[in-house]
Amino acid sequence: MPNINYLVKRIAGMDYRAMLDTARVVHERTGKNTLSTLADIVYCGLKYQAGYMDYLVFEFYNLSDDQRKTYITRGKNNQYVRLLNPQENWHFLEDKIEFLKRFDGFHGREWIDLRETDPETFEKFCRSHPKLVAKPLDGTCGRGIEFIEISDDSKIVGLYDMLMEGKQYLVEEFIVQHPQVSKIYPLSVNTLRLVTIRNGDAVHLVFSSMRIGNGKKVDNLNSGGMAVLVDMQTGKIYTPGADKDGKAYFQHPMTGVDLIGAEIPFYKEAVEMVKRAAIKIPELGYIGWDVAITEKGPIIIEANHFPGHDIYQFQVHLGPDQMGLVPRFDRAIKG
Repeated sequence: MPNINYLVKRIAGMDYRAMLDTARVVHERTGKNTLSTLADIVYCGLKYQAGYMDYLVFEFYNLSDDQRKTYITRGKNNQYVRLLNPQENWHFLEDKIEFLKRFDGFHGREWIDLRETDPETFEKFCRSHPKLVAKPLDGTCGRGIEFIEISDDSKIVGLYDMLMEGKQYLVEEFIVQHPQVSKIYPLSVNTLRLVTIRNGDAVHLVFSSMRIGNGKKVDNLNSGGMAVLVDMQTGKIYTPGADKDGKAYFQHPMTGVDLIGAEIPFYKEAVEMVKRAAIKIPELGYIGWDVAITEKGPIIIEANHFPGHDIYQFQVHLGPDQMGLVPRFDRAIKG
């Protein structure tokens, strides 16, 4: 059980209206009594530190206590972050510029910081890279990202002023993904999410997935994308896709490509790369790496000191025992 201070904060901070809405959704799905489901949501919040979205996304309403305790819930994920990623070191990954400087040689793309760039230098950069991506320095979940294509008659000076006003200070050259990945879905850069836990000099890969766009230019689940699991040995997709609502996709709905069995190019190289990168940042021990695959090989897009846990345990991705990932993560932490 969590400590008493955590319990008090959890009880005081619970969104009971949202929990009631969740209980009603479960009732619609299963016919279970709404009030008893609401009580179960509260119980899971206290015992397993599971938020109401955990309860819904992980389908706790269908799981036994033995199964539930193996799931990485919001509270459990917070524990991993507190244990392995001291808050005073978060800035190494939160600041995108600091990240790019530390991992020079891993991210494989040119970039500029508009705060340190005059309009003339920006124009030269644009002429060299007619397809660009502009980002705020602290954006998450794809928010604030702007995709830009420069033509001969583009008003670059106006673009510079617009980006500065919007605080989209980081401008990067556009990443062209490997044709084999683009075939799955071409409108977004579909990224591997590789999660590592470092124990001393040993780096363990504890989660391997790919996020795939679906109708938008970003692959994030919060923007309508889906996730598949990628086999750590073969580099092949072995599950259907799952979106934020847990809906399963055996083929991509926009391209018709079969997801299960699709092979990710340079997968082993991607795993080796993030393990090397993890050694370069001893200040943090639990990192979610976003990796793009280009024709030349893998490159790191960004790294997360607070990896989102919602992607870990979609029911369509789990085996028949419906067990979660806590045992795997705990083994890596213990070495």
